[in-house]
Amino acid sequence: MIPRQATHTLKKLAGQYKIVAVTGPRQSGKTTLVRHLFGHYTYVNLENIDLRTYAEEDPRGFLQQYGRNTILDEAQRVPTLFSYLQQQVDEDKQAGQYILTGSNNFLLQENISQSLAGRIGYLHLLPLTLTEVPQLTQKPVEQAIFKGFYPPLYDQVFDISQWYGNYISTYVERDVRQIKNITRLDAFGRFLKLTAGRIGQLLNLHNLAIESGVDSKTIQSWLGILESSFIVYRLAPFHKNFNKRVVKTPKLYFYDTGLACSLLSISSSQQLESHPLRGNLFENFCISEFLKDRFNQGKRSNFYFWRDNTGHEIDLVIEQGNQPTAVEIKSGKTITNEFFKGLQFWQKLTGNSQRAIVYGGDLEQKRSDQIRVISWKNISQYLAEIQQTGQ
Repeated sequence: MIPRQATHTLKKLAGQYKIVAVTGPRQSGKTTLVRHLFGHYTYVNLENIDLRTYAEEDPRGFLQQYGRNTILDEAQRVPTLFSYLQQQVDEDKQAGQYILTGSNNFLLQENISQSLAGRIGYLHLLPLTLTEVPQLTQKPVEQAIFKGFYPPLYDQVFDISQWYGNYISTYVERDVRQIKNITRLDAFGRFLKLTAGRIGQLLNLHNLAIESGVDSKTIQSWLGILESSFIVYRLAPFHKNFNKRVVKTPKLYFYDTGLACSLLSISSSQQLESHPLRGNLFENFCISEFLKDRFNQGKRSNFYFWRDNTGHEIDLVIEQGNQPTAVEIKSGKTITNEFFKGLQFWQKLTGNSQRAIVYGGDLEQKRSDQIRVISWKNISQYLAEIQQTGQ
C-alpha cells in the first residue's frame, strides 16, 4: 500500500469521534486505507447484495450482529442504517466505534446531518498527492497531469486510456444511476465531456444546457451529481470585494486531471504538450494539489479565486491568517515579467504582500518584492510554510 498523508488525520478522528466517515471518489483508496489502519475491525461491504438486503430489512439485527469496531464500506447504500447507528453509538462513550466509507458525499451528508450530527468526524480522501508519488517530480509535469493520481494506476500496470475509459463507463452506468434515476445517459455522457472542456472557466449553466441538449435546471442537477461523487468541484469567487466590479460566478475544476484528459480524448502526455487546454489543465492540477493537501489534514477548503470585470484575476486566493495569500498559476517553464502583473495589481489594490507564483519550471526564487516563485513540484511544502506562519 502507498503510504497516505491522511493516515495521521484518520487516526486522530477515530480517537475523538464515535463514528468516522471517509468519503471520496471511487478508486481513491478509501477501503485500502481504513482496512490497513483498522485491521482488527470487522469489515462489511454493503455493495454485497445479501449483506445490503440484511441491513435494509433488519437494521437493528444487522448492527447487533456485527457490533462495534466495524467498517461499513459504501455505507450510503443503506441510508436507513444511520438512525439506528445513532442509537447504537449513544449507548457507549467509546470513540471510533464505526468507520464508514462512501463514494457519494451527498447521500452520506444528507443522512448524517439528520441522524449523526456531533457524533461523526469527516475525512475526504481524494486520489494520491504528488508528495505520495514523488517519482513523478522526476518527469515532465505533463506526465503527472495526463496520468492522474488514482492509486490503481500506481499499484498495478494498466493502459491509462483504457483504465479511465472503464472508470467513466462504470461511473455513468452505476454510480450516476445510484444517485439519481437518469434515463438519458447519452446526454449525461455528453454533458460530462463538455464539463472537461470548461476547466478553469467561469461556470455558464445556460451554455452547458444548450450544448448538452437539456434545460438549465437539469444541468444544475447533473452538476450536483458530479460534485457529490467527487468528479468536479466549484471554486468560489473570493467573498471580500475590493471594488464593486468583481465576478461572482464560480469556476469549474476536476478533482483529477487524468480523468479530465480522458474525457478530452487526450491519449498521451506528448499530445498534452501542445493541447489548447494545457494551461487550464496545469492550473487544475495545481489547485487540486492544494485542495488534496488541505483535505488530508481533515480541514475544509479555504481556497477561492478573484476576478474583476476588467480582466484582472488571481487564480487562487488562500484565506488564512490576517490577510489572504494570492497565488498565480503559470504553466510556462520559463519565468517572465508577464507572470508578475496580476500579483502586482493585487498588491496595489489590497495592500496584501503575501503572494506567490506556481509555475511549470524547476527553479525557485524569493524576489525582493516579496513574491515567491515556486516550482509545481513543491506545492505541498509551500502550503506547509504559510500554514506554519499563520499567513
